[in-house]
Amino acid sequence: MKNRKSEAETNSQEFVVFRLGVQEFCIDIMSVREIRGWTPSTPLPHSPQFVRGVINLRGTVLPVIDLADRLGLATVEQTASQVIVVVQIGNRVVGLLVDAVSDILMIDAEKIQPTPGVSTEATRSFVVGIIGIEERMISLLSLDNVLPMGEVEAA
Repeated sequence: MKNRKSEAETNSQEFVVFRLGVQEFCIDIMSVREIRGWTPSTPLPHSPQFVRGVINLRGTVLPVIDLADRLGLATVEQTASQVIVVVQIGNRVVGLLVDAVSDILMIDAEKIQPTPGVSTEATRSFVVGIIGIEERMISLLSLDNVLPMGEVEAA
C-alpha cells in the first residue's frame, strides 16, 4: 500500500490556478515565489505592450506582466481586485497580473491532456496541456514560452 501511495505522489504535480476573465489557467507551483495583492505599477517607456510597468518588491525592481494581454485575451483596466503572482522564470523574477487566484490543485500527470491539435502554433507555445476537472477546463501554461528570455530582457 505504501508503494502505491509514493508512486501516486511521484506522478502528481501541484499547480496554482488563476483566472483571466472567464478562463482558468494554471502554472507549476514550484515556479511561484509569492502571491500578493495588486500594487500600482510605474510604466516604463518603450517597453512591450504587455509589460504594465515595475513595482518595488522589498527593494527589488519587479517587472509586472499583464498575462491576459500577453496571451492575446481581452484586457481589462487594472483594479485593486487583481493580484500579482510573483514567479521565477529561469534566473529572472517577474510578476504576472491576473484577475484572481482560485485554487492550489494536486493533479495526477495522466489527467493532463495534450493541447488540442486544432489550436494554433502560438497557442501551443503557451498552453502545454489541458486539465479537465468536473465542469472546469484549466489550461496549463508554460512560463518559459509566456516570456521568452529576449522579451524578459526587454522588460
